[in-house]
Amino acid sequence: MNDVLDQARSWLVDDPDPATRAELQALIDRAAAGSPDAFAELGDRFSGFLTFGTAGLRGVLGAGPNRMNRSVVIRAASGLASYLHAMREPVRGEQHRVVVGYDARHGSHTFALDTAAVLTAAGIEAWLMPRQLPTPALAFAIRHLAADAGVMVTASHNPPRDNGYKVYLGGPDGGSQIVAPIDAEIASYIHDVHFTTHVRRATDGWHTVDEETIDAYVTSVARMAANPRSAPDVTGGDTPGVGVAATEPGQDGRRDLRIVLTSLHGVGGELAVDALARAGFGDVHPVPEQADPDPDFPTVAFPNPEEPGALDLAIDLASRVGADLILANDPDADRLAVAVPVAHTPGWQILHGDEVGALLGFHLARSGTDGEHPQRVFVNTIVSSRLLGRIAAAHGIDHVETLTGFKWISRVPGITYGYEEALGYCVDPQSVRDKDGLSAAVLFADLAAATKAAGRTLWDVLDDLARTHGVHATEPLSIRVEDTKHIADAMRRLRRNPPAELAGSPVTARHDLSTGVDGLPPTDGVRYVTADDSRVIVRPSGTEPKVKCYLEAVVPVSDGDLDHARSVAGTRIASMRTDIGAALGL
Repeated sequence: MNDVLDQARSWLVDDPDPATRAELQALIDRAAAGSPDAFAELGDRFSGFLTFGTAGLRGVLGAGPNRMNRSVVIRAASGLASYLHAMREPVRGEQHRVVVGYDARHGSHTFALDTAAVLTAAGIEAWLMPRQLPTPALAFAIRHLAADAGVMVTASHNPPRDNGYKVYLGGPDGGSQIVAPIDAEIASYIHDVHFTTHVRRATDGWHTVDEETIDAYVTSVARMAANPRSAPDVTGGDTPGVGVAATEPGQDGRRDLRIVLTSLHGVGGELAVDALARAGFGDVHPVPEQADPDPDFPTVAFPNPEEPGALDLAIDLASRVGADLILANDPDADRLAVAVPVAHTPGWQILHGDEVGALLGFHLARSGTDGEHPQRVFVNTIVSSRLLGRIAAAHGIDHVETLTGFKWISRVPGITYGYEEALGYCVDPQSVRDKDGLSAAVLFADLAAATKAAGRTLWDVLDDLARTHGVHATEPLSIRVEDTKHIADAMRRLRRNPPAELAGSPVTARHDLSTGVDGLPPTDGVRYVTADDSRVIVRPSGTEPKVKCYLEAVVPVSDGDLDHARSVAGTRIASMRTDIGAALGL
């Protein structure tokens, strides 16, 4: 007990934040008075430092090394500065340049200011974004300003109590998120910072990114619908029946599409409305209760558009105004969820990430090439549907699979489009080398408007893709555990006793992804493929105490009987859920 109290008191003296000092002092007093709860809380907060990895930092706000706070952020900024000086040549000139962005979460602006102050004192040219803005705007600014690195203070779609610190590298890395071993190298410099009081912080001297840069980003987003390459012809070309008509704005510059938009209390709403308007979508209805940034996310239990209930207010508004489409961004606007009217019956249905990924990929595949992109490369993660690869092949486009995470997708040479099933889409890698929920929203609206103009629905397009390439039914299965050791135990069970069959079909291929498969870096996971082309991938979550399973059943459509093929695929998915759950033993 005395060791934990000593650590806490030492940290208290070094903490630059009056709020977390007061919080920690109260906890120390309660623990010293004999409170077991307070002592347990101190033990957790001082169990080690918040891990700096490929996602940077992310954790609960509060005092102590295992929490997000100013002390941890100042150390991280100092470590990043040391890494840049020691390991990276400046992109231009003799001085490194770093852009710092922040969202509307608790503490984000303060953490960004601390970062700018540390970088400036370390002799780095720091550029602070002018206000709370989406993550993809920061990723754009890195490329636009030819920066050496970028920092985004955000916890994306995590609960209100969390915040995070995401690091990007510019230059040869193109403004992509960091990957191993760069994360470990930066972490080693962070670990060398023993006291916050030893880190110099400037009181001024950093620069503010101008609004022209933000305007350039919005222009690039709006261009996703303005580019004539983004509207396929009505004939369907070499994919019979799949094409949709091109649509141009009317004489008043508007496209015929009524959109309901929600930013889930995040920072994307203002720019999304602006970009959609510039692209000709003037009939946009933001969800009023969720339109303004609010770090407490009062209308949702969890500010993640994938979570049940997150889009209830949007669906209610869409039903009342007779909308054609719902577009939803997560709080930092790097992801996109889509809901569309249910075919032939009242109501709305949220599309799976793989369905949105396939539709966007098809829309771009039909757009042809130009001089800037004579050779196109489509990318998705190994846990995403294989449908994109088949769409790409049908259009003579190269296709690459990567490990999960946009840090891998964005680094594929020649990428022109990439997505992951967790609602992340990179539709304009020349501008943003990361997932971008705003540019994806504009491009999807462009597809929806073109489809409507042709007298068709998005369900028609999905049906045609299924007839051409087979039904690709996908479904995630996440199993949360209380103790993370159960995750390691479950993965060991799978490796020692892999299932012989799934959904009644023999397993014909077993891949231990930790050994490196198909040229991919090693990662903790297993993959099973069956004789009937079903597939299951199992891996531990990188951010939550969960085992994640990704199920896919592929069923050819025989004699045009799409309903039968979907029924077969659904049955296989349900059986695979049961079989893989039993094999995991959780």
